[in-house]
This record gives sequence, C-alpha cells and structure tokens, in this order.
Amino acid sequence: MHLVDIQNLSRNYGHVRALVDVSFTLEQGTIGLVGNNGAGKSTLLKVLLGLLKPDAGGGTILGCDIRHATRELRGRVGYMPETAATVPVLKGVEFVTLAGDLYGMPHRDARRRAHEVLNYVGLGELRYRRLEEYSTGNVQRLKLAAALVHDPQLLLLDEPTNGLDPEGRQSMLDLIHDLITETGKSVILCTHLLPDVERLCQQIVVLHRGTVIRAGAMAALRHAVGNRFEIGWQGPGEGYVAALRAAGVEVSLNSHPDRATVQTPAGWNNSQFFALARERDCVLTQLKPDEEDLERLFFRVTEEKGPAPTSALPGEELKHGH
Repeated sequence: MHLVDIQNLSRNYGHVRALVDVSFTLEQGTIGLVGNNGAGKSTLLKVLLGLLKPDAGGGTILGCDIRHATRELRGRVGYMPETAATVPVLKGVEFVTLAGDLYGMPHRDARRRAHEVLNYVGLGELRYRRLEEYSTGNVQRLKLAAALVHDPQLLLLDEPTNGLDPEGRQSMLDLIHDLITETGKSVILCTHLLPDVERLCQQIVVLHRGTVIRAGAMAALRHAVGNRFEIGWQGPGEGYVAALRAAGVEVSLNSHPDRATVQTPAGWNNSQFFALARERDCVLTQLKPDEEDLERLFFRVTEEKGPAPTSALPGEELKHGH
C-alpha cells in the first residue's frame, strides 16, 4: 500500500486556485514538502487530513479515502500545525491529554500516554506548568507531543522549527531524527527551510503555483542533473582551465584557487581530465561526482517552470540558508 496516492486533486479559495490538478504517489518513509510562498503546502496537508475537501480529484492516505475522512484516518495520523493552536489556561499534560481525547483515545489511556510523550520530547518537568508560561521552543515540543499521543503511523509536521533560534532548531531536528530512527514512523515535513528537508527526508514533493512539479526519491531526482564533477589539481591552473573550456567543459571556479565545479559535454570520457592535465603540466588531485544539493534541485526545477507569482495565499518565503 502506498503511503499517499493523490490523483488530479484541486482546491480553490474563491477565485484563488490553491491546488491545481495535483497528482503524486509516495511510499512509506520521510517526505519533504517544499515550495515558495503561497505554493499550497499547508492547504495540501489539510486536504490530506480531511480538514478541507478537494473541489476535484481525490486520493488515499494510508489506504483511506481523503474525500471521506473518518475517525479511523484521524486515529492513524498525527498533525503538528504551524500555528501555536494551544489553550493557554491548560497545563501541558492537560493539553496533550485533550489531544488524545480528540483523536478518539479512552481518556485514561490519553492521560497515561500524555505523561509518556511529554517525557519523550523533554517536557517532563514542565508537564504541570500553564501553557502561557512555555517558551516558543517548548510550545513546538508540546505540539509534537500532542501529535504523538495516540501513536500514529504517519506524522504531518507543518513548519516544526518555525520561530526557533539556531540552537532550538537544531534540538528540534535532533528530536525528529531520533523519532524517525527509533520508531520507523513515516513523516511528511512541510517547511520552507531546505536544510531541514535535506537532513531528514528521503523523498520530496516540490509544489509550484499549486502544482506538483517534482515528486519522488530525492536521490533519483538529483541523478537527472547530468555529468557534473568537482575537480582539484596541482600546477598552473589557468592553462588547465582554458584547455577544459576549449574542450567544451563548463567550468565554475571555486573560492579555492585549485578547485572547480565542471559540467562535461555529451560523449565526454573522464580520462580526458587526466590527459588535459598532463598536457598543461598539472596533476589531477580530485575527481568526484558533484551531488546536487536540495537548494540547487529546487531552484533548477522551479526555474524550468518560470518564476512563481505573488500569491494571495498566506505562507513563508522559501529559505535555503542555515
């Protein structure tokens, strides 16, 4: 059974087309959902949860029809929303217990599990503190605990590092990484921070203007880039670089004087790197495939579709820095 199987799904807000003929299939595992401001990421998560009904199309999540979301689906999926979504008058353990109640758990079981998951996310000592006293980082951990209380098969995490300082962000990523490693749960991570996806996810969905333009295993999507390498040499580099360019190789010089990123032409044989180096009195010291990182993957596939217009939908700007 596929984790998610979506076919020709569309969703509008009045005249604004948030999702347009979206289709993709994902397997169990960790998935990054990325896109520019207003691309439709949060809308897609809410449709998957059954909180929003699609205007056209449909699909399944964990084998359940998203057009007819039932308590069964809610009991198998945990959702961590982007907004705080807390009740200030409650204490931590009361809030997580309430989440368990809403997921359909018996109240006594929800209470017991609330204590367990609060310990797991590092909030055991704050369980009886009122939520208005929680820091931003602790609120994020609390929302994760609420999403975990009923032990779901799939977690939908919407901007889990939102508003955190670098130390808090790193701590949250460590927690999610440990959770994935220890439990084997599937996770859909919706974020505008590309390094978070790069670290945690094996699959990716790229949304652009409400349409999925790429979906699948990240390694396979990167492989489609072509013959690009990182090279290094010792010796007179100017002549070597000139010889490479004369042979049709695209050369991008790095800040290091004897390093470059190169794109080879069709029919290129890697032995030519060594031959040209010998001709120019150089020694090739490094030759390795240049793996495309997520930042370059994202901008390559979105530029192929043209720049995304400013959308009427709320959202965050895509960020690729640390």
